[in-house]
Amino acid sequence: MRTYLVVIDDSPEATLALRFAARRAARTGGGVMVLAIVPPQDFLAFGGVQATIEAEAREQAEALASAAAEAVAQEANVSPQILVRSGKPAEVVRDVIGASDEIAALVLATAPSGAPGPLVAYFTGHDAGTLPCPVMLVPGGIDIDRLDALS
Repeated sequence: MRTYLVVIDDSPEATLALRFAARRAARTGGGVMVLAIVPPQDFLAFGGVQATIEAEAREQAEALASAAAEAVAQEANVSPQILVRSGKPAEVVRDVIGASDEIAALVLATAPSGAPGPLVAYFTGHDAGTLPCPVMLVPGGIDIDRLDALS
């Protein structure tokens, strides 16, 4: 099955990418894989405190992924796969894509203005052309009606 991979966080850009992917999946008979990433912590605390910080970060990522999955189900009547992984975002995305032959495209959205976002910059700059699937970019400033028409 053609599966669209979307990296979810609490940004408006992730919501746009998710909407596009859900609608494309519904129209093409494909699926959506929602990936929430728990980034490495910037500091180390005492054992118990560090474990609590990491557990809270993971819970937040799981909640984001669950909410995104619910949005996909409501928007496009597609039951998405949910993944929550820890690590450096670009490395996690590369690993997930490498582990699944079903991923047809990585769907990301740019910021409406300014820098496009770290994953967009990475996969269209440093790592452009090295993934085994296309990278689909949704413009962050796109009108929802236009996005729906394109998807």
